[in-house]
Amino acid sequence: MFLRIFAGIRNSINNTTSIQRPRMIEDSSEELVRVTKTSPIPIASSITAVFGLSNNKADDFIQKDLISSVAHLPNQRHKIVTNKGCNFTIMVCGESGVGKTTYVNTLFTTTLKDHKNQNSRHTKQMDRTVEIEITKTEIEEKMFKVKLSIVDTPGFGDYVNSHNSWVPISEFIDDQHESFMRQEQQPDRKTKIDLRVHVCLYFIRPTGHSLKPLDIEMMKRLGSRVNLIPVVAKADTLTPKDLALFKQRILQSIEDNHIKVYQCPIESEDEDVTSVNRDITAAMPFSIIGSTQDVETADGRTVKGRAYSWGVAEVENESHCDFKKLRHLLIRSHMHDLIHTTESVHYENYRLNEMATRKFGESKVVKAENPKHREKEESLRKEFTEQVKKEENRFRQWETQLVSERDRLNKDLEARHAQIKALETELEALYHRNGGTIRR
Repeated sequence: MFLRIFAGIRNSINNTTSIQRPRMIEDSSEELVRVTKTSPIPIASSITAVFGLSNNKADDFIQKDLISSVAHLPNQRHKIVTNKGCNFTIMVCGESGVGKTTYVNTLFTTTLKDHKNQNSRHTKQMDRTVEIEITKTEIEEKMFKVKLSIVDTPGFGDYVNSHNSWVPISEFIDDQHESFMRQEQQPDRKTKIDLRVHVCLYFIRPTGHSLKPLDIEMMKRLGSRVNLIPVVAKADTLTPKDLALFKQRILQSIEDNHIKVYQCPIESEDEDVTSVNRDITAAMPFSIIGSTQDVETADGRTVKGRAYSWGVAEVENESHCDFKKLRHLLIRSHMHDLIHTTESVHYENYRLNEMATRKFGESKVVKAENPKHREKEESLRKEFTEQVKKEENRFRQWETQLVSERDRLNKDLEARHAQIKALETELEALYHRNGGTIRR
């Protein structure tokens, strides 16, 4: 359709003799403007000549055809995004035993992470290090693929002295921003590895009191780097009254310590969506119950939950916990907003700060020393020193053996020379006795 329009316009322009070409006038710019304005290109009249339409109908034809073509742009964009998929990284942070692995498996209704052996949990207590474990998988639904990454932080908060235990976690988040920024500066950016953390679920132990100093310190550092969502773990261990009071104390502590937490957009064109967003915002911090086991309720229903003597704590029952609301926020309604906020806010803030303090292509300045790396370096240095001592002792023994072997050989050689001298003396005496001489 557009080819026919443009061909007709081109032919009409070529055949038109009434168009005046602008004359190049050096001294008068006004004359140049005046001459140029008196030479319009009759597009509508060209379409009228091609299709036999009036001027008004020709204008309507152009407008409708352009609108119908531009309206296909969202469909094209949808196909591109569907074929490309997206990356989504979730970090679960909290003390051991609060149900991080169980929640991840419950959220995606499959075994993404294996449970650790609790009997061997204390075998690594002497390491006193916080580790970073990444589990990658791919989820597909209705031809749309999501490359999911789960980042766990085993060892956090498991020691009496947890000083600087937040350093490996905050450095990991910064390192992912740094890695992505360096990849964007490369000539070839087709295969970029994106492990930027889009949301961090911070699991709070259900003590019923308030946030611990370690929680406050960690959440302060996380809130400025990532979309932070506080979560009350094992909500079935608290009564509804104690749980509501615990939530109020957490919110008050967050406000008093100026901790930044993720606030999902509330207003929407759809009133139902707005109402759901308000319910989600009001439920923060989310109380969750994690369970991958099927249990039977008193009325005969089979649900995911935990069975107690007093009844069943259901995972997807909103009167028991906020699991459905948190799942709705993470997967269904606000996944795009979490990704967009990470790219447009947290990553851009990191990029702005780094580009303002160093030159283009310059390596990152290490601001803090990772205690895990320091302990690893000390252990390697100790192992290297011991190995050097062993090698030195081995070389000394080898040198002693060589010296002793040399002395033995020298003594044997001297003894052989003495025997040869004695034989020569004896042989000379025999020749003299017989009246002969010895020819040497």
